[in-house]
Amino acid sequence: MPLKQKTYIRKKIVVAFFLCSIVFLLLGLRLVYLMVIRSEYYTEAAKDLHERERKIKAARGRIIDSTGAVLADNRTVCTISVIHNQITDPEEVVSVLSKELGLSEEYVAGRVEKYSAIERIKSNVDKATGDKIREYDLDGVKVDEDYKRYYPYETLASKVLGFTGGDNQGIIGLEVIYEEYLKGKEGTILTVTDAKGVEIAEAGEERIDPVNGNDLYVSLDINIQSYATQLAMQAMETKQADSVSILVMNPQNGEILAMVNVPEFNLNEPYTLPEGTPEPETQEEKQNLLNQMWRNGCINDTYEPGSTFKIITAAAGLESGAVTVNDRFSCPGYVMVEDRRIRCHKVSGHGAEDFVQGTMNSCNPVFVTVGMRIGVDRYYDYFRKFGLLSKTGVDLPGEAGTIMHKKENIGAVELATISFGQSFQITPIQLATTVSSIINGGNRVTPHFGVKVVDSEGNVKETLQYPVQKNIVSAETSETMRYILEQVVENGSGKNGYVEGYRIGGKTATSQTLPRGSGRYISSFLGFAPANDPQVLAVAIINNPQGVYYGGQIAAPVVRQLFENILPYQREKNF
Repeated sequence: MPLKQKTYIRKKIVVAFFLCSIVFLLLGLRLVYLMVIRSEYYTEAAKDLHERERKIKAARGRIIDSTGAVLADNRTVCTISVIHNQITDPEEVVSVLSKELGLSEEYVAGRVEKYSAIERIKSNVDKATGDKIREYDLDGVKVDEDYKRYYPYETLASKVLGFTGGDNQGIIGLEVIYEEYLKGKEGTILTVTDAKGVEIAEAGEERIDPVNGNDLYVSLDINIQSYATQLAMQAMETKQADSVSILVMNPQNGEILAMVNVPEFNLNEPYTLPEGTPEPETQEEKQNLLNQMWRNGCINDTYEPGSTFKIITAAAGLESGAVTVNDRFSCPGYVMVEDRRIRCHKVSGHGAEDFVQGTMNSCNPVFVTVGMRIGVDRYYDYFRKFGLLSKTGVDLPGEAGTIMHKKENIGAVELATISFGQSFQITPIQLATTVSSIINGGNRVTPHFGVKVVDSEGNVKETLQYPVQKNIVSAETSETMRYILEQVVENGSGKNGYVEGYRIGGKTATSQTLPRGSGRYISSFLGFAPANDPQVLAVAIINNPQGVYYGGQIAAPVVRQLFENILPYQREKNF
């Protein structure tokens, strides 16, 4: 063989050897990478391939009222699942599960035949049925105990408490606001399988226990809530009203004792529409109906407050020096503002009266005059100072804000109508909170339900705190307002809210819903007691009552009956 050819062959061999060396080196490096650097990852991957994981739900924390009554609890239920590779008799599994769970054989067969790590057949199965399925001892069928939310009082405070979804998460109300405290932490059950997915009995199972959620203690009082609900139902039925809302709170610290919005709904069946509701044609239409059913009128909806807003105008007038209790007025039955004649509810007029009498009479011309004296700039400043232009911060979802004119759009007529509670809208919770700050000495409290969070062993994890803004009005203005509003109930338009043996303050209101002239009214009354040191404040709002619709005649008696029962109860409870 010629030397040149031999040299060429040697070079080819060297190149081939070099290339093979590089390949083996790369393979070696890859092997080191996989076995050393990535060993933990592939160990976990192999482990995952041979493990089956089933979740164990945590018991959700309870919601407990101020008397110790459990308002939201848990019931033990079961989740039934199948593991395809572990089933030895699929026909028997399909037969048993379809019979015991009330499901079609086609549905169960579809789940049984599905090749997956684990396939859920049905959740929220009652425990007795779960125990019965467990007794069959079917290979590949898993019965895991679970929890389902349960509301012992069904409809009571439904729009406050809210409810949970299929995976036990909060949907509306307190359930969603305090989700982080209530939900707990899921546990797991791990079992080891062979290459075919069959459990290895000798390997046993690894269990990580769930951590139960914390209990939420709330200020709501089941006795006050129950009685307020009864009164609201009576008012709705007797007046054939669209709805009735009653809000009861402690004006000193913002704790809400009751919040009623009838009609309520059954918390254990939150997706069932009220009886008599036409069958919705689409899912979207049904969801809209459900959303309406779940709405909390005390916080989600705004309305024209009418004459109850005169409390705010009076406080701003006294605080600014625009009026004193001794100022004199004359009411001919109307007041002219630019070219607009604004009438008083008493067409013949109230004649000569001082400011206290004007408030007792709920005289529109008096409050228009006070509003004019305050002026747009100062009035708007008081709106902001009183907190009317921001939300209250109540611990419920979906709070609506005040719908108020922009400052630059308030002319003389707008200022006049605002002064007696028309041409703008607020929520009932905003009205109650603002009036609380006026009568409690001048402190703007945050309305709330949450009091404390307690773990499953009874240890207090957190005492809930809420902001307080001080000096909304002076102590002197607050004292004067309490005196004036007590006169309204003792001798004025709010006399139907009087309770014998107690000092009651309050204000009535009758407002018309838009559009004007529709014949639809909102009747309301705000009352508090004792007038000299308010501990309870209540607002009753009746939407679209039929027949007599004046707040002093139909809403004030509701609050009176409420106070007749809860004031003695509160006194006894506190001592």
